[in-house]
Amino acid sequence: MIDEKLISACRKMHRDSQRKVYELLAPKLYHTCKRYLKAEEEIEEAVADAFYTIFTKLDQLKETKAFEAWARKIAVNQCLLSLKRNVNFNIYIEDMSYSAEPSQPQTAGLEEEDLLHLLTYLPEGCRTVFNLYAIEGYSHKEIAAMLNISEGTSKSQLNVSRTKLKELVNNVYYQNENSHGKSR
Repeated sequence: MIDEKLISACRKMHRDSQRKVYELLAPKLYHTCKRYLKAEEEIEEAVADAFYTIFTKLDQLKETKAFEAWARKIAVNQCLLSLKRNVNFNIYIEDMSYSAEPSQPQTAGLEEEDLLHLLTYLPEGCRTVFNLYAIEGYSHKEIAAMLNISEGTSKSQLNVSRTKLKELVNNVYYQNENSHGKSR
């Protein structure tokens, strides 16, 4: 567990404490970055940059109880910096491939992991806005400021992402599930 004592030691740049925080937090931040970025190298770079920022800006953390949320926000911002270099968030009309397959035949309902996997098939702009709005809880006004787009574009990207996600769920998940049931 990351407690005040561990954070205090990190503020004093104790390497063992930093390593412990890294070991506890890296899997969570990796998972967060994976929702935004596709390439493994980009994900790893965002996580590394996030930890650099966390350890060099730790004196800016006011509430140690909010450490993990603060660290996740830093990781999201690192992902956004990476995406801003490569993505035009004002464009969202892209062809999508429905060749996605669930990792294994499903016998239960749609799981969170399945939905997060399907997010990877969304265009980057749609996926980013969906993550920021639906998962991170930002408003359209905040997203617009973060991505340098209008609120209307943010709303439009969210609408497109929801529509495409529904199509993916229906076409990939439930169609596959129904075809398994019919083969008996």
